Amino acid sequence: MLTLVPASFALAAENHLTETYSLEAKAFKAQSLGLPTPKIEVPYIAFGQWLPELLKQFNLLPEVQAQLIKQQQAELVIQAADRAVYNPELGLNYQHADTDSYSVGLSQTLDWGDKRGVAMHRAELEAQILLADIGLERSQMLAERLLALAEQAQSRKALTFAEQQFRFTKAQLNIAEQRLAAGDLSNVELQLMRLELATNTADYALAEQANLVADGKVIALLGGHHFAFAEFIEEIKRSVTQLKGDVNTASTLPALSSAYQQVLLARVNTMQVKANASADPTISISAEKEGTDNKLGVGVSIPLHVRNNYSELQAVADKGIAIAQQGYLARERVLTAKQQQVLHALPRLLERYQDWRELVQTSAAKAAKSLDQQWQAGDVSTSEYLQSRRQLAASYLVGLNLETAIYQSWLSWMGESGQLMPLLDSSAELKSSMPSAVARTVK
Repeated sequence: MLTLVPASFALAAENHLTETYSLEAKAFKAQSLGLPTPKIEVPYIAFGQWLPELLKQFNLLPEVQAQLIKQQQAELVIQAADRAVYNPELGLNYQHADTDSYSVGLSQTLDWGDKRGVAMHRAELEAQILLADIGLERSQMLAERLLALAEQAQSRKALTFAEQQFRFTKAQLNIAEQRLAAGDLSNVELQLMRLELATNTADYALAEQANLVADGKVIALLGGHHFAFAEFIEEIKRSVTQLKGDVNTASTLPALSSAYQQVLLARVNTMQVKANASADPTISISAEKEGTDNKLGVGVSIPLHVRNNYSELQAVADKGIAIAQQGYLARERVLTAKQQQVLHALPRLLERYQDWRELVQTSAAKAAKSLDQQWQAGDVSTSEYLQSRRQLAASYLVGLNLETAIYQSWLSWMGESGQLMPLLDSSAELKSSMPSAVARTVK
């Protein structure tokens, strides 16, 4: 495994998982033993091939379904706001006296200050804020789950690596025992080989534990541990290239949509204060019968803002606009700084990752094979041989850590900025136009 180029055997679609895993295991086993291997075709599952199924399962999660219900609730709030503010009032009166009197009246308050229009505008803005918050939350939720799947895939690579290291060292121990019997190896060197096997056994156990933890995290977040998934480093490269070439500022990020709507909502609050304080007149019509006399009355009442003109409430609402604007600017500053940091760090991580892959492809295979031959020929001591193998093993694990760091950096930013869900939705829609599978050669 020291010489294996990391490939995508982490959870692909179910019908591709077993085949992909077994092919990589064969390449891994042969190369870890230092044997020459032919080119092995490992299916590379395109982004659009496994993503739609994952998104479908993601949308069935209870927390996502709750978000859909919130959206329906927001639509009902808008419908409720688009109703008349005042209902007519009907009054009936009967008075028993020497001359009985009857009266009936109907009154209607007019929405002179357009309270209905302001309430409608406010409900629409609140719905837009809710949708923006839900979109951001969904991006963050999906980023967390994709990262869990990526970490699960990395843990499976590490587990396979640890298993093959264990098996290879066990095979080398048998060779060491034969060399000891032939007088070609000292007992101390044999003990070193046994200690190395014990170390590999412990590493294997720790890798197994880490894989179980990763499976448990996926189960907790997605309700199972078998999901359509494949590595997507290449897609991250394309995304980073596109982000670097995009001249748009952080103000266009979906994560700022809610903050911007909050500024608009603060302005609507000032309109609502004016509307609530407006003097809405009430018109009434009444009919009365007293004895043989019939009476008809028409009345108008207008509230007078003499003791309270609500100017303080208007000033409070005006201050709310300034607070919302500063909150938007603060949020924009934070996202701009993070965007610059990510666009500075991710390309460098991808470059180091590409360098690592090229070095593993060109040098690690030859180094491992040459090292095994020299040890078996007695040209290299067992201690030097084991130390060199540990260095080669460390180089492979560094590559896994680089992959994990790339996933963490990209997914964290895309989730926090709210860009992940729109990007993945558009990628899923392109499924029909993408090739069903692309073959990648592992040398």
